[in-house]
Amino acid sequence: MTPRARGLGAGSAPVKACVGFAQAAGYTRVTLWTNDVLTSARRIYQAHGFVLTDETPHDSFGQDLVGQTWTLNIPR
Repeated sequence: MTPRARGLGAGSAPVKACVGFAQAAGYTRVTLWTNDVLTSARRIYQAHGFVLTDETPHDSFGQDLVGQTWTLNIPR
């Protein structure tokens, strides 16, 4: 994302939409997967209540990365 676009909600909007859909559909949990190097994305997930539930090292495209699973429990 370009510096001018930071803070305008472009990253948060899709997460908000997904969580809203899950709530409306009656889901009790949303799980997403990302890599630990995506710090801005992780801040967005945390701001929406997601909690880190798993980390697993892996190799993708010749890079040593740490995959992360983030979970949001949706109250009924």
